[in-house]
Amino acid sequence: MTKEELALELIQRLKQEYPDAGCTLDYNQAWKLLVSVRLAAQCTDARVNVVVEGLYARYPDVKSLAEAPVEEIEKIVRPCGLGKSKARDISACMKILHEEYHGMVPEDFDALLKLPGVGRKSANLIMGDVFHKPAIVTDTHCIRLVNRMGLVDQIKDPKKVEMELWKLIPPMEGSDFCHRLVYHGRDVCTARTSPHCERCCVQDICARNGVK
Repeated sequence: MTKEELALELIQRLKQEYPDAGCTLDYNQAWKLLVSVRLAAQCTDARVNVVVEGLYARYPDVKSLAEAPVEEIEKIVRPCGLGKSKARDISACMKILHEEYHGMVPEDFDALLKLPGVGRKSANLIMGDVFHKPAIVTDTHCIRLVNRMGLVDQIKDPKKVEMELWKLIPPMEGSDFCHRLVYHGRDVCTARTSPHCERCCVQDICARNGVK
C-alpha cells in the first residue's frame, strides 16, 4: 500500500469512526477562536472553554478586549498557564484586528501568521474551521499518529509534518482529518499509555503493527 493509498483509507475509516468530529474549542465568532487557540497552548481545550466564558463576559467584542489592560486579561486567563505571555499576545492581536481589520479576522494565511501569538497550527485551524479552506493542523496528536500510522517517517517538526501531509491528503479533507486524529489520539492512540490497538479502527493498516 502506497502512502497515498494509506492516507485515503485512513481518511475513510476515521470518517466512519468519528463522523461528527470537529474543533473542541467553543466559539461563535472567528476572533474568539483566535483567542482560544492561543490559550490552548499547553492547556486542555476543556479548561480554555471555561476560562473564556469569564473573559468574554467582561470583554464581549474585539474593541473592548483590545482596550483592556493587559494585567486584567492576565488575571482572567492565568488558569490556562503562561498567563503573562498569552495575555500580551491576545492584547496585541486584538489591537491589530481592531485598528487594521475593522474587528474582523483576515481571511489570508500569511496575514494570520503576522498576528501576535499566531503560528502555522493556529493559522491553519482558522483557515479550515472559520473560512472552510484547505488546512492541515499539525498538533501533538496529529504528529504522533501520522508517524505511528506510517504517513510520515520519524518526522517531529510540525511544519515538516504539515508539508508531507499536503502531498498525501486531499485539500478539502485536511481539516476534518486532523480533527479526527485528535479524537482518535485522545480515545485510542494515546500518548501517556500504550495505544489501545485492540479497539483501533485502523489497526490492520497501521505501520506500528508492522503493516507495510
